[in-house]
Amino acid sequence: MLEIRALTKRFDTVEAVKDVSLTVPDGAFLVLLGPSGCGKTTLLRMLAGLELPSAGQIVFHGKTVSDGDRNWSVDPAKRNSGLVFQSYALWPHMSVRGNVEWPLKVAKMPKAERAARIDEVLRLLEIHELADRYPNEISGGQQQRVAIARTIAPRPHILLFDEPLSNLDAKLRVEMRTELMRLHRATDATSVYVTHDQIEAMTMATHVAVMNAGRVQQFGTPGDLERDPQTSFVATFVGTPPNNVIPVVKNGTGCRFADKHIPVQPPEPECLAMYRADALRVSADETPSSLKMELVEMSTIAGRTMVTALSGDLRLTAVVDSRPELRIGDVVHMELPPEPACWFDLAGDRIA
Repeated sequence: MLEIRALTKRFDTVEAVKDVSLTVPDGAFLVLLGPSGCGKTTLLRMLAGLELPSAGQIVFHGKTVSDGDRNWSVDPAKRNSGLVFQSYALWPHMSVRGNVEWPLKVAKMPKAERAARIDEVLRLLEIHELADRYPNEISGGQQQRVAIARTIAPRPHILLFDEPLSNLDAKLRVEMRTELMRLHRATDATSVYVTHDQIEAMTMATHVAVMNAGRVQQFGTPGDLERDPQTSFVATFVGTPPNNVIPVVKNGTGCRFADKHIPVQPPEPECLAMYRADALRVSADETPSSLKMELVEMSTIAGRTMVTALSGDLRLTAVVDSRPELRIGDVVHMELPPEPACWFDLAGDRIA
């Protein structure tokens, strides 16, 4: 359904998106996940036709809609796609019904068909009782539903979402995530969703593209990313809590971190060891494989306790069954398992 080929976008000397290639199956829910400034919104704007690629192609259903190498692009209105903005972008002088009707009028849909379609999408999003109200008369969550209704009314094959839940409170975000997944199933459209919130990504997506510095670090299912991170960035960005990555130096029969000798043999003279949070243990006493740190945070997560400790620039998190009898600021020993889950080189790439 959606194919991206060596896509690049430059702004003067800055490459916002660098050589991105993806193939997304029909009906997928793709999440572009990454920190602010990683290029995910620029990529979405190219999919929507609001930015022309500097190089590479975008293909919808076998039809090229943007070609940066030839410097041309299909008009956004002719791509059979719909974009939901972060800011809702509703017409303030139009009622809810008028906002939803507007793209149907532009498409020259007959009046009777328009009325039936408006009623259908308003009921689908459970806002039919708000049809005659204006945007300033409804809540932020309701405005977001109106923006989504307006986008899906013309039945686009591809739905594009630019951080649509970031303006909502935490409880409403959870509710709207459920509604968006229900909507995705109901429309059968292929969806592309931009967020920096990895919880949103991992709960909603069928496929995730983790981006950093304009590049896709890894593309796969949420399970793939959690089980098998291919870069240290993915390892520390994905997961609740994320994985722990420790820089180590080979030292005789093991490796060294700071002044501590750890009895684990690394594959390279200098590399990064990854440990999952639920594999670490918290101890009040030092052991041969523990690191002495300062306790900085404890919180409950799904009936277990998340313990975070700090030593210099190194921050480690463990998930344990019972809350330790410790206070913030106490010395704590973070005990490592016999072997790391995997290794990365100093550039952050997975070592086989």
